[in-house]
Amino acid sequence: MKLEDLIPKSLLPGQDDDAIAMLVADHDRVKDLFDQFEEVKEGRANKQKEKIVADACRELTIHTKIEDEIFYPAVRKAIKDDDLMNEAKVEHDSAKQLIRQLESMDAGDEMFVAKFTVLAEYVRHHIEEEHREMFPKVKKTGLDLEALGQKMMKRKQQLMAPSRAGRAAPPMARKRKANGGRASAAR
Repeated sequence: MKLEDLIPKSLLPGQDDDAIAMLVADHDRVKDLFDQFEEVKEGRANKQKEKIVADACRELTIHTKIEDEIFYPAVRKAIKDDDLMNEAKVEHDSAKQLIRQLESMDAGDEMFVAKFTVLAEYVRHHIEEEHREMFPKVKKTGLDLEALGQKMMKRKQQLMAPSRAGRAAPPMARKRKANGGRASAAR
């Protein structure tokens, strides 16, 4: 396996330099994780469920941070549609709340599957609105999508880089660590 195969395509130079292309690639990755979860949610593969949810939560956390910090402020100025942008912010806030809840749970928790299913539904709706309403409006503006994409990619790389103290424990592991390494009784 080559090193390039281990690096997400969106992090390779020249890939997804356009801000919208980068966001669409993120959307595709997270929708794939939602689909993977649908395939295993009824089974007993709790470790697999937890990994999918942890991956999706990490992707969504980075994605929403980039949109909130860089993309949305630029778009808000360019398209002058406060209703659309305010709705996107509310959708992000709802997703962040569910992500925080999921990070304190494991697959044995009674509400784990329901919370992730609702998160997936919210995010799919949000993605559809961005693709159908926001992105076409942005494309009609004079916004430099390549420059914006490069700025977003730089921030994404910062957010994905391990901290100096090493990577934090995966979200689902935090609860087990807090329980002294024991899995929840619901497993």
